[in-house]
Amino acid sequence: MPTTKLTVELHHKEEYMKKIVGLLVAVLLGFGSLAAAAEQKPKILIATGGIGGVYYYYGTALAEILTKYAGVEATAIQTAASVDNLLLIQRRSDPKKNTYYMGIVLPDSAYQAYTGAIEKFKDKPAKDVRVLWAAYPNILHIVAAPGSHIKTVADLKGKRVSTAAPGSGTELEAFMVLDAAGVKTSDLAKQERLGAGESGESMSHGTLDAYFWSGGLPTSSVTELATSMSRQGNKLEMVDLDPKGELVKKLLKKYPGVMETGVIPKDVYGTAKDTRTLAFWNLFVGPKNLPEKYSYAITKALFEHQDQLQKAVKAAKDNTPANAVKFIHGTIPYDPGALRYYKEKGLVK
Repeated sequence: MPTTKLTVELHHKEEYMKKIVGLLVAVLLGFGSLAAAAEQKPKILIATGGIGGVYYYYGTALAEILTKYAGVEATAIQTAASVDNLLLIQRRSDPKKNTYYMGIVLPDSAYQAYTGAIEKFKDKPAKDVRVLWAAYPNILHIVAAPGSHIKTVADLKGKRVSTAAPGSGTELEAFMVLDAAGVKTSDLAKQERLGAGESGESMSHGTLDAYFWSGGLPTSSVTELATSMSRQGNKLEMVDLDPKGELVKKLLKKYPGVMETGVIPKDVYGTAKDTRTLAFWNLFVGPKNLPEKYSYAITKALFEHQDQLQKAVKAAKDNTPANAVKFIHGTIPYDPGALRYYKEKGLVK
């Protein structure tokens, strides 16, 4: 009997240990599964623009929304804007590392990169870029220093002018406008290539007569410059582009579907009058190799929480599902995941 009792007790202990080991294995496997799931979250790097421009703040706010609601790890990064962003999307996205670059770009930059019209994309056009949504219109600002006597684009001859950061969409726009007006960079007294914030600082220090900037309304760095000038008893000046003038007509004809006429109301920056100009709808784009389930989740997360973006970025008031599909029949294809979302909402067939 003692032997039998001992045997039974040992058997019970063995069964008990098996259960404990089984539970431990299950827990470890559970942790392993969670870790694996965490590792599988794609890393999304949102290429933006320079600090002081709307792109940077838009990308930062968007990254927070996507990290919370889209099942991805999103981070906004500072760049030289549109062209730089397109290069990153095309050349740095890496499915093997589960890392994808996305970004906001100007339509003219996207079009020229996709067709290979830009030198950096001449040998390898950005054919793998896909549109997820049209975001909001960038408004072309041609800011002029008070007393500079710059009223037209032709008046930029002999002046110190910033044509924007190298590789940015604004730079492309500046060159398009200057070319249409018959103004060469060699006609300028000095050509600077500065971002929005740097341009504003240079003008406030008196080392710049005018600068190009393409951004949402209002752009913080331009607002800061206008406030600084107001304290000195001056008003910020803008070059007016008459929508019926030859310059605008020439641009609209040469670049169909890329731009439209726009207005900077006088109360935005405290100018003496409304400024007529050009508007370019920004596109949020990503790589073709981004899995459809993630592009769908990203699109859905944005529009289900667009109020958060609009509270953080005033220019994003136009970032709506209806406007998102403005370029659905354009040259650059839309992402399949984004299209699935728009079809579910009845925005496209």
